[in-house]
Amino acid sequence: MARALDVYHASLKEAQADPRVIAVQGTSPFERLDWLALLADHCLDTGKARIGVASDGTATTVLPWLDAGSHVAPLANWYNFFVSPLGDMSGLSELVQSLPLGRAMFAPMPEEEAQALAAAFRKAGWITISEPCDANHILCVNGRSFAEYWADRPGALRETVRRKSRKGEVHLRLVTEFSQTDWDAYEAIYTLSWKPGEGSPAFLRAWAQMESEAGRLRLGLAEIDGQPVAAQFWTVEGGTAFIHKLAHDERFRKQSPGTLLSAAMFEHVIDRDGVSLIDFGTGDDSYKRDWMEQVRIRWRVRAWRKTSVRHWPSLLRALLRRRLHPLVSPNHDG
Repeated sequence: MARALDVYHASLKEAQADPRVIAVQGTSPFERLDWLALLADHCLDTGKARIGVASDGTATTVLPWLDAGSHVAPLANWYNFFVSPLGDMSGLSELVQSLPLGRAMFAPMPEEEAQALAAAFRKAGWITISEPCDANHILCVNGRSFAEYWADRPGALRETVRRKSRKGEVHLRLVTEFSQTDWDAYEAIYTLSWKPGEGSPAFLRAWAQMESEAGRLRLGLAEIDGQPVAAQFWTVEGGTAFIHKLAHDERFRKQSPGTLLSAAMFEHVIDRDGVSLIDFGTGDDSYKRDWMEQVRIRWRVRAWRKTSVRHWPSLLRALLRRRLHPLVSPNHDG
């Protein structure tokens, strides 16, 4: 007998009132309804933010998504380390079958979740391509103390920290409670750094305040002669430390304040917070290899409904690119 499955697509506000959705939230910012709502309010179109839900009374599948007009997009932007369905994956094929648009794209995704979503699209009759799209550098602490971890770092990095620390020019502070003064310092440093302009400073500030209230904020500041010269925005949740933002004032690069601050942040989350994983987000920047030890591939899943004729040109272009530049064989029907 086929199971009785309740499938619906709701606004974020409606989803936040559904105990089944609340129960399957994950242990990262990107899997929480409050974070998704904050992101939608500041960076996306709240009116187009959707939460797909499939539940049989015992198992619940949740798929956050965005109505991008021409296609289904992830409920996400550059602040996301990853996107993923939530809860039990058994209702995914019914969820994607009920999507109101004929084309979809989800990225960046962890490999296992990407495979599950691609399989669900194929089962629902969509033509599907899954492919690598980004890199995620991580550190598995494996029960080490910071001293044990530090002993395994490259010699040049350890020597830089030793020499610059000995000079005593850089004063380090790590705070776990939000203050406007500290955040103003962070924003000033970011403006003076090599980083591109911040996409949504108001969102980042509101997020830091939210994480502070929950005890998850780790904000590091480095000062020289009382002047803030480097800053880092981390959060700690579910045994993982997430490195969200790094910045330093280029005028003080010789004093290596960013490197000294990173060492202090790693020490804090390993020895005091006792995390088991440190996640450096997406991007294959070379400097990450000095601090991290493993790289996970993030995936993109694209899908086209066979009956959606207006999306056939997009599908044909994608298949042609895959044929000319094969990386991973596309999984598709027909």
